[in-house]
Formats: sequence, structure tokens, C-alpha cells
Amino acid sequence: MRWHEHSLDLLDQRLLPAEEHWITVEGAEGVAQSIRDMVVRGAPAIGISAAYGVALAARHAGGGDWKAEIRQAIRELSASRPTAVNLFWALQRMERVFHQCHSLAEAEKRLAAEAVSIHKEDLAANREMADQALAFMNPDKPVSVLTHCNTGALATGGYGTALGVIRRLHERKLLKQVYADETRPWLQGSRLTAWELARDGIPVTLNADSAAAAILARGEVRWIIVGADRITANGDVANKIGTYSLAVLARHHKVGFMVVAPSSTVDMSLASGADITIEEREGTEIREMRGIPLAPDGIRVFNPVFDVTPASLIDAIVTEKGVVHNPNITGMRALFG
Repeated sequence: MRWHEHSLDLLDQRLLPAEEHWITVEGAEGVAQSIRDMVVRGAPAIGISAAYGVALAARHAGGGDWKAEIRQAIRELSASRPTAVNLFWALQRMERVFHQCHSLAEAEKRLAAEAVSIHKEDLAANREMADQALAFMNPDKPVSVLTHCNTGALATGGYGTALGVIRRLHERKLLKQVYADETRPWLQGSRLTAWELARDGIPVTLNADSAAAAILARGEVRWIIVGADRITANGDVANKIGTYSLAVLARHHKVGFMVVAPSSTVDMSLASGADITIEEREGTEIREMRGIPLAPDGIRVFNPVFDVTPASLIDAIVTEKGVVHNPNITGMRALFG
């Protein structure tokens, strides 16, 4: 994303890798629509974009009841996606600043500055998480890893969560191979993760989601590294659909399972994954691909965007604040209060 004070440019991730097309939005409504339509996706990136959306609402407020316009923008942005907690974390942070503003001019200046800070802090957190993860993994030779969905620069402020760890392994010459799940139905792994890694010269092998078990059975992969959209107080993790099955496979094959996410993804107000609202999207995403039918017309479809991985299957949750090893409510409270 590119911030221009009075507008926000978003790289349309729906068109990658075939086309690199930027969309310019000038108001909160356009940002909310871009989040709903998956122009921008990835929990941290959604939160950052929403923060810029609030800043745009202030920039383009009519000047009459400007406070009501900004409040409406926050409500609209909060309704764009239900599962990723980073969205609500960023909006709550912007709302706190908004309540301290006494004029529209002050709101324009302070909300823009806060959005930029959220963006910069996410990038710094990504780099810190990469260092935390490598210290925990402590690899003595190059390792092969498997990842799911896209958790790189496209999904964050510019470096990556799980993919940031993979980047750091590559930078330290400790990465042998990345296996990237294709990630149905939006194919974030093949369209986005493989695109990012190939552009940066990082060795990547793209595989069908259903091939993960066969890959792990070969004994080459040492770690599965994934991101998160929400982490609850007991260490349960909501992430892209298919993550739970990878955790089960990892436990069977004695492969480490690591979740990497900023502390803004942690929601200590929810006791467990059972409390997370899981977004379900329309069946067309499964029945078709870019208008080409893949299934009988009108067939009933189950299309959840996320699943919940129990904490008992997770070896480590890595954030910029530290690592929770074998997460449970005690370890989570010790780090996050």
C-alpha cells in the first residue's frame, strides 16, 4: 500500500501474479469495499488499511458534523471482515485518537500520523518476530519449511510474519527449501506467496494443499510456519482454512508447528477458539474460478475462510513481544496480561 495524504493506493491482490494493478481509494468507503472484495487481505494489512481509511475519512469530511462522518467511517470499516482481530485493534486505536481531537484540522493531522505509525510499527514488529523465531528455532544447518496462505509483504506492513521468518532464514543462509501450499480457494499460496518468494530469489516449491502429508512423510521438512488472524487467551489460533489439518499432520510426523503473528493479533478477551466468529464466504468461490465452472451449478458449498487450531497442537506462538512455548492460558497471560 502507498499512502498519499489524500488517497491510498492498494495493490489489487486478486489479479496477481498475472497483473500488477494499483487501485486508488480516496475515502473510508472505498477502503472498506477493498477489504470486503479481497483487494487487500492478510490480517495486519487489513488493520493498516483500515487505519488509513479513518485518516481518509477525516481528510475528506465535509466540515459540518465531521465527528459523525468519522464515526460512520469507523462503523463501516469495522463491518468489512469479521474474523481478523487486527482490524478492530487498529480501529480502536484510531478511535482513541479521534476522541482526543477538538477540531477537524487536528483530527486530519493526528489520525494520519497515527495510521502511519501503525504501518511503521507493523514493519518493525515483523523484523523483530523474525529474530525471535530464529532464536527459538536455533537451526544448526539449512532447513526446509512448509507454509500456508500468504503472510509476507503483501499481507503486512512490508516484510512478513511467517514469511518474514522464512526471509530471515534465507538471509542467514539457513533455508534449504520452502514448500508453499497453493491455498484453495483463493490460491494465495500460488498467486502471492510463490510470487513474493520467486521475486526475492528464495527457493520455493509450490504444492497442492492435499500434498502436504506426502511432503512431511519424506522427513525433509523441519518446521511448518504459519500466520494467524486471531489468537485467543488459551493459545488457540484462527488462521486460513487448512491450517488445523497441517497442525495435525505436523504432530503425527513430529514436525515443529510455529505460529508467527504480531501482538495485535492476540485477543485476550476471548477464552478459546470456540468464541471466534468464523467468516464464511459465498459458494461461487468454490464452484467457479474466474467464471469457469468447476462444479455442478447450484451445488451446496461449505466455504469457511478460517479454521481454529487448538493450542495443544502448537509448539510456539511467536510475537514481537516474545515466544510462548507450548501455549496455554498461563503462558499467554504471562506475556500478554
